[in-house]
Amino acid sequence: MSEKKPNRKRSVHFHFWADEEEAALIRERMESLGVTSLGAYMRKMAIDGYHINIDLSDVRELVSLLRRCSNNLNQIAKRANETRSIHVADIADLRRQYDTLWEAANGILAGLAKIK
Repeated sequence: MSEKKPNRKRSVHFHFWADEEEAALIRERMESLGVTSLGAYMRKMAIDGYHINIDLSDVRELVSLLRRCSNNLNQIAKRANETRSIHVADIADLRRQYDTLWEAANGILAGLAKIK
């Protein structure tokens, strides 16, 4: 630890040594989290003692399903306003998409509930 510098928000310096394998592992974990600052990563790990890397691919799929469902609903509404009629097949397709959307949302919520 070194002496305090007046213009720094964080005035205490920590220093440690690592071998090449440990350094590579640290860099790999930083990269997997999208962290580019070694200092920020070390502070976070030293204070919290763990990190959580959440796979958001399910959320991206959910957003995609939401967009499709929304687009189809808009098309059905437009057609209904133009022709004053709605096709049963369109409603059935929208219902299938809506059910798929809810299954995806429930899966994501169940996965998030497991995180401690």
